[in-house]
Amino acid sequence: MIKAAIVGATGYAGQELLRLLLRHPEVEVVSIGSRTYDGQKMEDVYPLYKHVTKDICKNRTIEELSSIADVIFLALPHGVASGKINDQILDKCKIIDLGADFRLKDLDIYEKWYKTEHHGRSLINKSVYGLCELHRDEIKKAQLIGNPGCYTTCSILSLAPLVKNHLIQKDSIIIDAKSGVTGAGRNAQLPYMFCECTESVKPYKVGCHRHTPEIEQELSLLNGESLKVLFTPNLVPMNRGISALCYATLNDAGKKYSENELNALYHDFYKDEYFIRILDDRIPDTKWVKGSNFCDIAIKVDHRTNRAIVIGAIDNLFKGAAGQAIQNMNIMFGLPEKTGIDLITDYPV
Repeated sequence: MIKAAIVGATGYAGQELLRLLLRHPEVEVVSIGSRTYDGQKMEDVYPLYKHVTKDICKNRTIEELSSIADVIFLALPHGVASGKINDQILDKCKIIDLGADFRLKDLDIYEKWYKTEHHGRSLINKSVYGLCELHRDEIKKAQLIGNPGCYTTCSILSLAPLVKNHLIQKDSIIIDAKSGVTGAGRNAQLPYMFCECTESVKPYKVGCHRHTPEIEQELSLLNGESLKVLFTPNLVPMNRGISALCYATLNDAGKKYSENELNALYHDFYKDEYFIRILDDRIPDTKWVKGSNFCDIAIKVDHRTNRAIVIGAIDNLFKGAAGQAIQNMNIMFGLPEKTGIDLITDYPV
């Protein structure tokens, strides 16, 4: 059995991790970590755990956990994890960081966008960006994973085949993405209260969202040279889910492809990926990925404007956070990737 610990288990992503790990056939959860709820039963924080676990939240250090766990999941705000991990810890256990600290390879860019100092510069070259469908071979050998952001997961997977095959103008990418309110975390900030966000759709962090450089980093790697994207997130009044509507101008190579041929290209690119579903005859809808690790993608072509339009949908707490973290763990420990996360959405919900 893999001994797993969660730090930050009482946030939305941490709770989703616990829910999934408790049903994972190859995992024993050895620690539920929370600073805010230190000493309280998890069932008192989230009543859904009554009759499921009697475990108590404990505010253990990463050093303590590294002696009892094979893998530690960090569900912490940015700027925290980089100061808590060192080589001695990585010699004893694997780390999967759901925060942003080990996603970006250029730490000057990290510090510019996140406006905080990075305390783990010596470790950044040891970290692997944990987008499983694109970095599987590196993940297998990794001790430290930077689990991708939710917007980035949906956007990168949606655009990867076009970028990798050089079918679009590299500086023409526009991403208009919508997220449920859980993407903001479990807090009592006024903008995320029910009366403030219901019956409304609101763009936020326009032109300055921190997932922008993450998307650019991974698409630039696929493209073979640097590119820029225009990324705008929107808050929509639902609990969970992300829909990313991506636009890009087709270049001369891309013009040679019909919509059916681009669909075929996507099917081929993701032919061995269980969690990627290419939709030929409908548009991705967040209700069909909710509570699952699937990413649904459809591609359309607007010949009038010579643009490709790619639509992606994921559950921000599952494929965009906890599910992908467990997919990474499965790869790292040589387990079948679907283990413990082969769920489909409940419907109707």
